[in-house]
Amino acid sequence: MRLPLFGHERARNPTSMGKSPQRLRRADRPVVPPGSGLDPAASDWLFRKRHQRLLSGSARAIRRAVGVALWTLPAMAIQGVCVLVPGQPKVWFATVYWAGVCRLLGMNVRVIGERAGPAGRPVVFVSNHSSWLDVPVLGSHLPACFVAKGEVAGWPLVGWVAKLGRTEFVSRQRGATGRERDALRARLAAGDNLLMFPEGTTSDGSRVMPFRSTFLAVAEGAAPPLIQPVSVVYDRLAGLPTGRASRPLFSWYGDMDLAGHYWRLARHRGMRATVLLHTPIDPAAYPDRKALTQAVWTVVADGAATLRQNRPARPLDGPAGAAGERGDGRAAYA
Repeated sequence: MRLPLFGHERARNPTSMGKSPQRLRRADRPVVPPGSGLDPAASDWLFRKRHQRLLSGSARAIRRAVGVALWTLPAMAIQGVCVLVPGQPKVWFATVYWAGVCRLLGMNVRVIGERAGPAGRPVVFVSNHSSWLDVPVLGSHLPACFVAKGEVAGWPLVGWVAKLGRTEFVSRQRGATGRERDALRARLAAGDNLLMFPEGTTSDGSRVMPFRSTFLAVAEGAAPPLIQPVSVVYDRLAGLPTGRASRPLFSWYGDMDLAGHYWRLARHRGMRATVLLHTPIDPAAYPDRKALTQAVWTVVADGAATLRQNRPARPLDGPAGAAGERGDGRAAYA
């Protein structure tokens, strides 16, 4: 086994495996590079600190998983009762639950901007999507029902939580588009807000992928809801600004395993997500669904780019006009 330290490596004696760092023979301990200014005692101290960090990170991930599980079980029972009660208790408690999950995961959430409503008009929150973390982060501040792909309903525990949260599941099959659109409109007519991710999948967080205009079919009709664009970016890790190297740690995409991603992420401290709530958009101001999709995508993408660059951010207004292309000539919708 080889142990890197300060860019140098030294082979460890196999007979020393299993011994505590304090009992390792001097020949098995990390070598202090020439000219580093460190004495052997400092080298031993750094060696022990490295192992302590590894152990503390593992303990932190386990502690957080246990905490979320212990919070989720009674919360499911409470939400099950709230769903049976008329009014807003089921909406209010869902935000309380997700806020608790964020706290237990060590995820701080910063919100910039004002949430649309209530003004007698339902709201569809439209956000970019890079991780499963988007659900607790956004759910902790936006009183809305999520729109999720149908297979989520069958996931162990996650599916149960989603159903109790009154998630609307969609198959995205061409033949079911009309039926699913009508179901979403019925939810809006009943007074529910919706929260959707029109990218249709998660990404690596480095950009906002094109939005699928079929998601915004719910905004067509005589009495369309307000559309509020939302940008979410994970901009702090260990209390420091994230960059290209550290931002993918938050992203869950492709064939990534959920448990493995959680384990890598939950070992860290000082995590923060910033949610940028933009100016609501009235669908009536745009001639068709694709023009509306372009406008919403532009706002979400520009806001996310500002946050990724760690620049001061402010809510953005929807662009005027009905252009169906971005400035570089590529469609911003699919």
